Amino acid sequence: MSSITDVGGILVGQYHRLDPEATMGAGWARGVTVVVAPPGTVGAVDCRGGAPGSRETDLLDPANSVRYVDAVLIAGGSAYGLAAADGVMRWLEEHDRGVAMAGGVVPIVPAAVIFDLDVGDWSHRPTAEFGYAACRTAGTEAAIGTAGAGVGACAGVLKGGVGTASTTLPSGVTVGALVVVNSAGNVIDQATGLPWLSYLAAELGLTTPPDEQVAALGELESPLSSLNTTIAVVATDAALGSAACQQVARTAHDGLARSIRPAHTPVDGDMVFALATGAVEVPPPADTPAAFSPETALATAVGAAAADCLARAVLVGVIAAESVAGIPTYRGLLPGAFGRPEGHR
Repeated sequence: MSSITDVGGILVGQYHRLDPEATMGAGWARGVTVVVAPPGTVGAVDCRGGAPGSRETDLLDPANSVRYVDAVLIAGGSAYGLAAADGVMRWLEEHDRGVAMAGGVVPIVPAAVIFDLDVGDWSHRPTAEFGYAACRTAGTEAAIGTAGAGVGACAGVLKGGVGTASTTLPSGVTVGALVVVNSAGNVIDQATGLPWLSYLAAELGLTTPPDEQVAALGELESPLSSLNTTIAVVATDAALGSAACQQVARTAHDGLARSIRPAHTPVDGDMVFALATGAVEVPPPADTPAAFSPETALATAVGAAAADCLARAVLVGVIAAESVAGIPTYRGLLPGAFGRPEGHR
């Protein structure tokens, strides 16, 4: 499976607490996901949702002083979950990562949260220990579906989760995406039982489910409630400055708009972080217009690829999700989409 960790140096760590008998209101169903970047990684962010919860995102404005990011945290628990960033900072400090100052280092950890407090016990929220534990697991294997910050996530009428994908451009640049899908809108068309983007159905081997399974999906009512916000991180090994990196984050939002309907609503805090490690230097395309800088041409290609990766990652996260607190899953409700016998769970 392709992953954001196909971008050299990018690591993913996840930690969650999930009670097998969690319900809508009782038990643990909360977690965090951390993307750890190699030293010298440029970061940016773009928020399109109307209800964001975040930390250190103003710092990523290209007009401001700090260019480099040590890690990005995605946490459940709404604004309470931002406390997990303290644990990420502690782990990074122990590994001598951060802005070097006279007395030590200050790790740069932008963070954003999803609202999942209605799944499980409202009072169970990620703490600094969650962030620290996630960093300790950081590696090149990124768990998908019901993992990390995705354990309490919903995607419209279905269970959401963590998804990831990557691609390599003809120039040799690698682009990847990781997303925690917790959207107010649907990822699956309730009229067909398939994703909005038909080419993604073909790529993942999905076929039209039986009519009775599609009918069951159609009967589910979308909550369009507080259970929302999709957070993503896109990464590349291309050498990009802060402004170009921000443009990549903006363009990558197209991946959310293509795969989630509706996206970027007033009750979502949809946010995309972009990371550029700078490990690969590539010449500008020969047909680059004279009015464009080489970096602009590169950011255009990377942004388009990031949007495609993000759209695929969204679907991966929903398809891989396992049920929590009785929330229906795509695999459980529509087994026919995988060519499995009707009624198979």
